Amino acid sequence: MADQIKITLVRGLAGTLPNQRKTVKALGLGKINSSVVRENNAVHQGMVRKVSHLVKVEEV
Repeated sequence: MADQIKITLVRGLAGTLPNQRKTVKALGLGKINSSVVRENNAVHQGMVRKVSHLVKVEEV
């Protein structure tokens, strides 16, 4: 398993639930195609799982 993951927002937040919007914001994502690199741990994996239909994840 990689030590870091790159998370990219690939879909917009229109029509999503408020807790999903907060999760995307907490990951540090704002606009479509914005990307962040985060540590691959249980916290971030859970957040990605919650919004998996909105993001793309790659190992770095």
